[in-house]
Amino acid sequence: MRSTALLMFSLCFTSALTSASEDVPVRHGLSLYGEPALAEDFTHFPYANPDAPLGGSLARAAIGSFDSTNPFIIQGTQAVGLSSIYDTLMVTNPDEPFSMYGLLAEGIRLAPDRSWVEFDLHPQARFHDGEPITADDVVFSFTTLTEKGQPFYGAYYADVTEVSALNESTVRFTLGDNESRELPLIIGQLPILPAHYWQDRDFEVPTRDALLGSGPYRIANVDPGRRIVYERVDDYWGKDLPVNRGRYNIDTLIFDYYRDHTVALEAFKAGNLDMRIENSAREWATGYDFPATRNGLVKRLEVPTGQPAGMQAFVMNERRPLFEDKRVRQAFNLVFDFDWLNQNLFYDAYQRTQSYFEHSDMAASGLPEGGELALLEPYRDQLPDDVFNTPLPIAQPDDMRERLRQAMALLQDAGYAPNNAGELVHQDTGEPLRFEVLLHDSTFERVVQPLLRNLSRLGITGKLRTVDVSQYLNRLRDFDFDMIVGSFRQSNNPGNEQREFWASEYANQPRSRNLIGLEDPVVDELVDTLIAADSRESLQDATRALDRVLLWGFHVIPQWYLGNNRIAIWDKFAGQEPYPEYGIDLDAWWVDPQQSERIEARQRSR
Repeated sequence: MRSTALLMFSLCFTSALTSASEDVPVRHGLSLYGEPALAEDFTHFPYANPDAPLGGSLARAAIGSFDSTNPFIIQGTQAVGLSSIYDTLMVTNPDEPFSMYGLLAEGIRLAPDRSWVEFDLHPQARFHDGEPITADDVVFSFTTLTEKGQPFYGAYYADVTEVSALNESTVRFTLGDNESRELPLIIGQLPILPAHYWQDRDFEVPTRDALLGSGPYRIANVDPGRRIVYERVDDYWGKDLPVNRGRYNIDTLIFDYYRDHTVALEAFKAGNLDMRIENSAREWATGYDFPATRNGLVKRLEVPTGQPAGMQAFVMNERRPLFEDKRVRQAFNLVFDFDWLNQNLFYDAYQRTQSYFEHSDMAASGLPEGGELALLEPYRDQLPDDVFNTPLPIAQPDDMRERLRQAMALLQDAGYAPNNAGELVHQDTGEPLRFEVLLHDSTFERVVQPLLRNLSRLGITGKLRTVDVSQYLNRLRDFDFDMIVGSFRQSNNPGNEQREFWASEYANQPRSRNLIGLEDPVVDELVDTLIAADSRESLQDATRALDRVLLWGFHVIPQWYLGNNRIAIWDKFAGQEPYPEYGIDLDAWWVDPQQSERIEARQRSR
């Protein structure tokens, strides 16, 4: 009797939820502010070519190694490219700052008070084994990723209080924070996993299996640590959807693994790789003078990006006693000589990073004013005076000798003094000021060495340790490092991901992205304010306030950025111009059959 009553209550409750959502209009997409740019009847993304030919292959390099095809868990080193086998509820249009359109979701309903969002799944949606994708798969995916996946998922979806399957094809997410405008959209980014496939498998154990997905590609071949190959799914259920038309044109995607970038570049020159996204200014300036480039068989493209540059930096681990003191961190900042590096190593290719939201309208500058100042004012007693009284960017003397003098004064103020051997030691503990820079890429060694030399002039002993990728990741997960080169990538609409970057609750969660170990109640509250921003203006105020507080904490040593993407490519690929404003979508490129045949013929004749 009791179970019957519970069943009736459940049915009535679900019926009430369904009835409550009937009056909410069904949408084809969502935008952070306003409405999506593309109308409901759009046929394809503007930058995609619906008549692009199908076929061919694209081979690219990956550096290091891998031992797992599960990209969602803490354990193992995941292979590159795995996102291509999974579909999400919605997909971003790179031509808009932050609008998303239905993929697995044929329709979206958002409550007027933003207390819930519902997704109606496309009736044709199928996994690669032919099984239909249901609301239960969505519930399973959310629960599994937030409870068993990387900490990122728990942070990203922290404000979802409940997920429920209203029927076989409709799922509702109840939102605990209806002030977060981003939350309904980032729920749309959830990768959907097959519940039936994982029923008798351990999700948290690394695997090398060709895992089941529903996306445009499937895993075709796994050679652990050496190569992973993906093949286009001919009967992909979503190939004719507007968000996919003209995309996923290449039959085979190949990722070959190399021990370092230098070997990978030689493989590209030999024609064993088709494309490189070049991260080295030196290689871009000097490494591409070879016959295929001179003969026009290889093109070099510089494609502007509308995305913020974010923050690439030397990250100091504040879990270590050495870097607990802000004065020490500030001293390290003073002795980093970006101008020397840019002139002598980078061919003047870069600009100095001055913000965590660099290359965007969200970066703090000058003195705080208006809405930004109003956000900071309640914390005046908890923040350094510089936050309010000294303009950004943080000024440094041009003369390195003066910077070394200022750095030494800070270190002495922090309790350090040279011993008889000239090494800085702490006067209370007797501990010498020593640290290690942990790397996994030898190309960065030439960047680290000048920093270590300048620090040695102060009596600081710095060592460099380069390890293989697996060892590096293991140490990173456990925060077993003094200093690393890290990056905090940003979008045009930062939101929930900021929690995992900066929030105290993630400071000691293994594999979280709070690399610094930052625990600051002011930062925590500013992150919450940023997430709750209800307009572009209020978002800018919140990011600028957060940016200013982070910068004056000297938690990292900012490095440099480039405002475009450098792509070297064998001239058998094509992409429709103009490219998307907010990022390159390589999925919209294709292989030109005639060009491919020409290049292959030239390579055979060598």
